[in-house]
Amino acid sequence: MTENGGHTKLQVYRTLYQMNLSFANIVAHCQSLGKCGTLSSKFSRLYQYYTQELRAEINQEVVEAMNELELDDMARFGKARIAREKELRDPDDVFIHAEERRKELARQRKRSRIAKKIKKKQV
Repeated sequence: MTENGGHTKLQVYRTLYQMNLSFANIVAHCQSLGKCGTLSSKFSRLYQYYTQELRAEINQEVVEAMNELELDDMARFGKARIAREKELRDPDDVFIHAEERRKELARQRKRSRIAKKIKKKQV
């Protein structure tokens, strides 16, 4: 599927909405025919189920295809955001993160020593 400034995606989502609306109308019309007695309640329900199954199958296919396109767009547009965040990042942030990491490693070592002492006492 080619992308034309978002037009193709918009067209797909609009068409899917219109199809789902049409399926909902078919289900409602089957119910109406069942209530009027034109269709037996058995066939009214059966045709509603057929309609819902087809709706779900089409939705699944379209959503699967659109998921790939959306993931590609996320990756492509995300690159611009990441580049901008890199521009805005303060060079001194590296030192702040390094200090936070040093403290975290110290806490981990301390927990490890405590765990070893507890194991020795249990033995």
